[in-house]
Amino acid sequence: MSAGSHRRTWAVRLLVLLAGAGAVWLVLVGVLMLLEGSMLYFPARFPVGEWDTAGLGRRLGCRFEDLSFTTEDGRRLHGWWVHPPAGPEPVAEDGPVLLYFHGNAGNLTHRAGTVATMARLGLQVLIFDYRGYGRSEGRPSEHGLYQDARAAWRVLTVERGISPGRIVLYGKSLGGGVAVQLATEVRPAGLVLQSTFSSVPDLAAFHYPFVPRALVRTRMESARKLPGVRCPVLIVHSRDDEIVPFAHAERLLAAAPEPRQLLAIEGAGHNDTFAAGGERLLAALSRFAREPTAAEAPPSS
Repeated sequence: MSAGSHRRTWAVRLLVLLAGAGAVWLVLVGVLMLLEGSMLYFPARFPVGEWDTAGLGRRLGCRFEDLSFTTEDGRRLHGWWVHPPAGPEPVAEDGPVLLYFHGNAGNLTHRAGTVATMARLGLQVLIFDYRGYGRSEGRPSEHGLYQDARAAWRVLTVERGISPGRIVLYGKSLGGGVAVQLATEVRPAGLVLQSTFSSVPDLAAFHYPFVPRALVRTRMESARKLPGVRCPVLIVHSRDDEIVPFAHAERLLAAAPEPRQLLAIEGAGHNDTFAAGGERLLAALSRFAREPTAAEAPPSS
């Protein structure tokens, strides 16, 4: 075989290898695109979870009140109104209210301990399940979750007559993307983002670097939206978060309007950040909920 024929043979083999690799890449990306929704949302439907509100109240020291409401597109959602423990002093009628947006897995029952801890700070808390989670109707989607958030806001401001100036939005992980979108449409007292991402494409690039960002259909571009938020922002994130790297918190902080704060937690995984924050996190949250604009910025490390 001549040298020229040898080179042509290797060139053909290289082209075949490249074509094969390209085909594998296309198939893999196509499968991930088809499965995007199931990879992003992990709802636990009723009866999974602990739904005995009376039992939860006795165990956690708060009162859990069932409520339901309807979105603008007709989906019936379920939530809990969590009352602070009864004490010698009544809860202030004009005190802060927390609207809690949970993460992408499970349902509201899996956050009962977290919201009870918040209620024990003297905060009233509304937590609800997005469409397709728990007892809520429908199937989750980015646009649908934004509608769910608007419906929950209407429950507080219209049905319960609570002033927006008393309401703090709290978004954990996926819930951060939902909370940021709502904060661009309304004017709450404050916005707390815990363990959340700068955008879904940014997060996908970390976990699946071979997938072009433009092919990720779910966006939740919180860093891009934050400059349009008109309230104080508190960001809580673990430096050791294995699912949403700490760099996302830094991007969010840079994009957020003043006044903005970052509370960095050490040595916690994605799902342990709230517990690992301990008294330091609870003190920062209590202070922020009551005086968002005057709260002393917690140390960043």
